[in-house]
Amino acid sequence: MKRISSILTASVIFLALASCNSGSQQGAKSSADSTAPAAGSPSATVAPTASKGSDKGIGKFTDVHLTHPLDDSMVARGNSIYTSKCFACHKLTSEKLVGPGWKGVTDRRTPEWIMNFITNTNMMLDSDLVAQQLLVVCTSRMPSQNLSDDQARAVLEFMRKN
Repeated sequence: MKRISSILTASVIFLALASCNSGSQQGAKSSADSTAPAAGSPSATVAPTASKGSDKGIGKFTDVHLTHPLDDSMVARGNSIYTSKCFACHKLTSEKLVGPGWKGVTDRRTPEWIMNFITNTNMMLDSDLVAQQLLVVCTSRMPSQNLSDDQARAVLEFMRKN
């Protein structure tokens, strides 16, 4: 019985990790493609980096304009993305799963930091002090989900609703 339990646990962990990385098979984009804002992309001032101690993180987002009230269609798109790419590792509560829970994340982090982390995960984990502190707690690097700026903005809007 103990062996079956161990096998089931290992299988669940494997499936969770595999689903967290499901977006990485979309193919590598050139750095020029990933840094150029698409037409109709979220309103943001673009800059290549921010300081290591910045509350805005490291990446191109330095001024994310939020909608008030929430954009319901963007929230729905963000929920769909969360369901397909994020929920295996992140809960909507404050409870840590593989990654930190999302409850209150928009109170703890700026919109710019969240957008930079979603779209520039590896650089943030390598260079941003806050991201590195989270990595110590979570012990697993978040795999890049290859989200576009618009998709990342939709996820942020969903986080705001949570």
